[in-house]
Amino acid sequence: MKKITIPFFDECELCAGDFVEVTGKIYCGRDAVLPHIVEMARSGTLAAAGVDMKGSLIFHTAVSCAGIAPTTTSKPEIEGSMVPLSEHGAKFHLGKGRISQETIEGLRKNGAYFLIVPPVSALLTAKMTSKRAVVHPEFGMEAFFEITVEDFPAIVAVAHGESIFAEQEGER
Repeated sequence: MKKITIPFFDECELCAGDFVEVTGKIYCGRDAVLPHIVEMARSGTLAAAGVDMKGSLIFHTAVSCAGIAPTTTSKPEIEGSMVPLSEHGAKFHLGKGRISQETIEGLRKNGAYFLIVPPVSALLTAKMTSKRAVVHPEFGMEAFFEITVEDFPAIVAVAHGESIFAEQEGER
């Protein structure tokens, strides 16, 4: 198990299939808010909201009273945010499911990674120690959140242009 502290600024040699634990403040958003976050990153207004993408992890989830759990990353609004936010410094994206080869290549070019977690909201919620809506709080549980986590489990699904999903289907 490899441990990652967010924000992450060091060089890392993660491989598809590695198990990791994440500690630190991570951002949370899903299809309703991520297109807004991309636009704010492009316009340079994220800092005014207290958001620094450099070395960050973006978890594709809503934050609600029921807890946190990944949503499907391949939704166009979510997957479409991954490369642009990586270009603005996001190092990790955390969700579930497959992503396109185009997104895999975009992550590789930006030195970013896609992590997945098992869909077990009780486990993930127990690893969350604080939460705060930082952008569009009026979206409720689908606002862009900053949460603090400790020993948050994840698996590297894509690294250096390699995908664990491709290996499972013999696509290499």
